[in-house]
Amino acid sequence: MNALLTDRLVLRRWREEDRLPFRILNANLRGMEFMPSVLNRDESDDLMARIESHFDRYGFGLFAAELRQGGIFLGFIGLSVPSFDARFMPAVEIGWRLDSAHWGKGLATEGALEVVRFAFKDLNLEGLVSFTVPTNLRSRRVMEKLGMLHDVEDDFEHPKLPEGDPLRRHVLYRLQRTEWLDLHRKRESGPDKLLKNSIS
Repeated sequence: MNALLTDRLVLRRWREEDRLPFRILNANLRGMEFMPSVLNRDESDDLMARIESHFDRYGFGLFAAELRQGGIFLGFIGLSVPSFDARFMPAVEIGWRLDSAHWGKGLATEGALEVVRFAFKDLNLEGLVSFTVPTNLRSRRVMEKLGMLHDVEDDFEHPKLPEGDPLRRHVLYRLQRTEWLDLHRKRESGPDKLLKNSIS
């Protein structure tokens, strides 16, 4: 599979040299604030192996994300099939986890927009979901920038977390391919596009 490129990012398959920075990312308390716990060395390595196995099984997955300038490893942005049962399943999730040192620069949104394009144009998926805990406003903003919609009727209790866990309640966002195509057409025919056409 070829890498996906954006102005600032390379989204690609994983390499052995990603192992150490991924361990550091998964051990960071700030970056893992909305996860059940940080990951130790073995847990991080196991997650990396499962991500690569997902690519082999489905032909898509959570891409390793790096900066085009300097090749700095940032984390992941990509697609996965959730491994639990819920009323919105079957579904494909779009998700991301980036080094907190690079938050606030629009990188998650930039990469996720390209992954959405890949999902709908290259893979011809019919829809995507994304979910997180209600208080994870940073990720929710990215979901909204992608054009994803939230309906409180879709919110759910994550079955992999025990009852009473403060992280068990999740909000669900959805984006259908038809909705994305409409958004894409509107952007293509927006004022900047009309101005460009009138000049040429």
